[in-house]
Amino acid sequence: MYIPPFDTASYSTITQSPNPSWTYGQKLDATPAGKDWLAGESAGWKVYNTAEMDKSNIRKLLNSGIAPRPMTIVSTISEDGVENLASFSWFNTVTDYPPVISFGINRNAAGNLKDTTRNLKNGQGFAVNIISEAFIENANAAAVDAPSDVDEWTLSGLTKEKCVQIRASRVKESAFSMECELYKSIDITHPVTGEHNSTLILAHVMYFHVRKDMLTVRGAVDLTKFKPVGRVGDISYARVGDTYRIPIPLWAQEEAKIQEALKTLAST
Repeated sequence: MYIPPFDTASYSTITQSPNPSWTYGQKLDATPAGKDWLAGESAGWKVYNTAEMDKSNIRKLLNSGIAPRPMTIVSTISEDGVENLASFSWFNTVTDYPPVISFGINRNAAGNLKDTTRNLKNGQGFAVNIISEAFIENANAAAVDAPSDVDEWTLSGLTKEKCVQIRASRVKESAFSMECELYKSIDITHPVTGEHNSTLILAHVMYFHVRKDMLTVRGAVDLTKFKPVGRVGDISYARVGDTYRIPIPLWAQEEAKIQEALKTLAST
């Protein structure tokens, strides 16, 4: 199968939302695009019982169905001062005050704890570095299931940069890095077998390191410059395409419209 080269000239633009004329209570079949989407329902649904599935198929559905997922590369340090790198896509924010983020770490193929898991619990702190397009291959190399004596920093070609408070280095190439301390570690066990295959890490962000050229005048990160990478299943990654803006409804502003829509819907 022919795969074209990466389009370095591509960039994100802001467009209208898919249905900017949508009104409260409007059904999906009110638009041609909505009708096309609903037409797929004629094929029906396939229902999976996870108790009857093997691990590989569960992982396949989770990885491809929950997408895109943001990508990060986590830098840690052992009590002996050995630094480690590992990339993760089971990652996201939890809350903004206190600033807490999360990522899940599965055991390795041999069923053992990864170096990252051990290092995260040693109180030395760690850095969570967001991955951008420019160094995705570098970050991907750090996901190798190499023996503990292999240096992922050297292998990946990424650069260590000192942090403010923690011993571990952050990734200099990342335009958005977070110095973290362990907030909570939760071992995830199977509710039936009791098998422990993964650990959920809740991390408290103490410092942000944001490259100045990525910031907008309003102090947010500019997505078109940042170019973060997402994971979308198997070995596939995704880039950010066009974006659209939809305001979150505020009751104080929308109450009259909502009440009118509810009256209309109740009378039909």
